[in-house]
Amino acid sequence: MDDHVPDFRGPLSVSQFDGGQSNPTYRLRTAGRDYVLRRKPPGVLVKGAHAVDREFRVISALHATGFPVPAPFGLCLDDAVIGTSFYVMEMVEGRSFRDTAFPEVPRDERAAMFEAMNATIARLHAIDPVAAGLGDFGRQGNYFERQVGRWSRQYLEDPEAGRLAAMDALIEWLPANIPAGDDCTIVHGDFRCDNMLFHPREPRVIAVLDWELSTLGHPLADFAYHLMIYRMPPGFSTGLAGLDLPALGIPDEERYVEAYCRRTGRDGIDRLDFYLAFSLFRLAAIIHGIKGRLLRGTASSSQAELAVEQLDRIAALALAQTR
Repeated sequence: MDDHVPDFRGPLSVSQFDGGQSNPTYRLRTAGRDYVLRRKPPGVLVKGAHAVDREFRVISALHATGFPVPAPFGLCLDDAVIGTSFYVMEMVEGRSFRDTAFPEVPRDERAAMFEAMNATIARLHAIDPVAAGLGDFGRQGNYFERQVGRWSRQYLEDPEAGRLAAMDALIEWLPANIPAGDDCTIVHGDFRCDNMLFHPREPRVIAVLDWELSTLGHPLADFAYHLMIYRMPPGFSTGLAGLDLPALGIPDEERYVEAYCRRTGRDGIDRLDFYLAFSLFRLAAIIHGIKGRLLRGTASSSQAELAVEQLDRIAALALAQTR
């Protein structure tokens, strides 16, 4: 910190946040200000996962464009310092929500919270990767073919976490049903309300967090992953399905899709079934990986067991989108 973080002044104390199932996250308290540290977890890791260097690169590039991310301060790839690679970034003080229905927010402000999320993901997808210095941040072309292959391999290469009939069926269905078109933008990969910080008083996103799964990819995959909350029941990854959305002051799925299309210049989204099936399959593969790490003792969050309990239901819900 002395060598790499401007204006750092000790002493330093460290406490871990309860969250960040993939990369453990810590608050660094100092005499002058607080910081956040993200590190790779210890132990045996899935190849290519937990790439904190990629997280640091993307938030550095996006911060330079004015997109709401924490300011980056330093990246350390020397495992000898704390045991694994890590980076340090700004501590953003804002409101964090786990439930997408925003029960803590007054009813007449909830629509504005959804507008803020919608505007933020549309803004991300409008950033030119090349102009932002991220033209080589991921391979371009055949995004769904490559992603289905990646998550299928990650699922199949972790036999300790077991097998699910729905996942096996999706591994067959998804490659055979990829829609035409190959748009390419910066994608977050895990765009949910609990990966955002909102202004302390205003319905405005002030920081998007947890960029481990970010890459160059199809914006409709990113948006559908965010949209799938509308297909999940309450209590099930903060789902909205079956809730009285007008009574709650929340826009329905059709209006939310229309708002995104308006902001991104689209006439609509054809084959939404595929994008949702893919997104839910990918979420199930991520949770399958968490299950494997939990069994191996390397899961980094107390929420890991709760996530794993949802695995069978998410895989079944993914398969249901194909029918």
